[in-house]
Amino acid sequence: MVTPRARRHVLPDVLRPDLDLVFCGTAAGRASAAAGAYYAHPGNFFWRTVHAVGLIPEPLAPRDFRRLPEFGIGLTDLAKHHVGNDAELPGHAFDAAALRRKIRHHAPRLLAFTSKNAAQAALGHVVAYGPQACRWDTTALWVLPSPSGQARRFWDERPWRDLAAAVRAHR
Repeated sequence: MVTPRARRHVLPDVLRPDLDLVFCGTAAGRASAAAGAYYAHPGNFFWRTVHAVGLIPEPLAPRDFRRLPEFGIGLTDLAKHHVGNDAELPGHAFDAAALRRKIRHHAPRLLAFTSKNAAQAALGHVVAYGPQACRWDTTALWVLPSPSGQARRFWDERPWRDLAAAVRAHR
C-alpha cells in the first residue's frame, strides 16, 4: 500500500557517516507505520535481539530508534514509501538503487539486511544467512533472519550473534 503522503518516507532514515552498522529492513509494517518507529510490533524480536547479542548496551524500545547512532548503528528500509508485509508489497516498491546510493554516501562498515527478502531484492540473487561474498564499495554485507513475528519459523539468533562479533571486531 502506498502511503497517503505520496513520496514521503514512511519512517525516516537514521543514517550518518562513520556508522559501524546499518540495518536495512524490507518496509515498515503496519504497527511500525502507526507508531512512527522501526520494528514496533510487540511480536518483533529486533529490539530485544540487538540488546541480547550486545550490539547496544541497554534495552531500547521502538520509540527510541533515533538513539541508535549513539551506538554506531543506523536504520533504513528498502521500500521507503510503502507499508505492509513483504507479500503485500509490489515489486516496484523496492528501490535498490536508492539504498545503494545511501550506503555509498554514508559508507557504514557493515550493512545487514533484516530479511532474505530485502537482501534478495537489493542484491538481485538468492542469498544465505550470514556474511555475503560481495561488498558495496567498502561496506560488507550481511543477511539476517527476519525478526518479524510472522517469520518466527525461520528465526535463528546465531547469525545475529555472528554479526555482533563482526561489529565488535571492526570497532
